[in-house]
Amino acid sequence: MRITGHHPLWRIAAAVLGGYAFTWGFIALGMAGAFALGMSFHDAEHLTAIIGFLIYLVLFLWAFAARSLARVWAVTAGGALVMAGAASLIQHQLT
Repeated sequence: MRITGHHPLWRIAAAVLGGYAFTWGFIALGMAGAFALGMSFHDAEHLTAIIGFLIYLVLFLWAFAARSLARVWAVTAGGALVMAGAASLIQHQLT
């Protein structure tokens, strides 16, 4: 792998922004799903926030360890879009 001048910046962006987007999608989906299954809102909120912190940490570290930067962006951005869309569908079903 050849490292160019901007390569570390793209890794940092993938770790911070991609990890945040993926974690946000996970928390939104987890909260909506847990609430739809009968868990109280605040319990679902706290549970998914705790798990989300761990997911963000794993994604942050993986963004620097992964060989393919494109794969990191695909997983984080794609996962964020899918989970946010699924969370939105669940929330619309609840209202």
